[in-house]
Amino acid sequence: MHKDQIISKLIEEKIITISPDKPFIYTSGMLSPIYTDLRLTVSYPELRHWIAQDLATLIKEEFPDVTIIGGVATAGIPHAAWIAEEMHLPMIYVRPKPKDHGKGKQIEGRFTKDDKIVLIDDLITTGGSVLNAVKATEKDGGQVIGVSSIFTYYLPDAKKNFAKANVKYAPLLSYPELLKKEKESSHISSDQYEVLRHWHEDPWNWK
Repeated sequence: MHKDQIISKLIEEKIITISPDKPFIYTSGMLSPIYTDLRLTVSYPELRHWIAQDLATLIKEEFPDVTIIGGVATAGIPHAAWIAEEMHLPMIYVRPKPKDHGKGKQIEGRFTKDDKIVLIDDLITTGGSVLNAVKATEKDGGQVIGVSSIFTYYLPDAKKNFAKANVKYAPLLSYPELLKKEKESSHISSDQYEVLRHWHEDPWNWK
């Protein structure tokens, strides 16, 4: 596994930016000391290869019965393609909503009711978009056995949403792992570490 190299590269290339003293504002209005733009990973061949290899290994361990890899539009699609190639499996992808022309498809690619699908997204915050993709796939007769992603914040909302939907979730990297790596590398002070830790415990009421 290349976890340490992946985390280091994400920080080095500012794909993940940590700023405890000057927080970011998310679209939801949430203040956060971290900003993650994993769409940038497609521009780094070595990094995306590490990610595909490690997610393929993780999926084999967590979802050994998988027969199809699914990408969640848009950021999950390229990674799903690389993982499917790594695992020599078919691939599908899920649009945010059905097309408004042609056959009105929301799922692209072929699958049967007997296939076991693992959906891939780049980042999980609350899990809303990927769980909508799970619903759409199941509505079309697909059997989703789990979800995986490059990174998750592991926020309370996500844990609750996945549990409520009864969907197994296996991320490659998590916020606690990132935080541990940052502290060990001395990129952040003890005070900044505490700020980051407190945000994770109660993000909506932070600051």
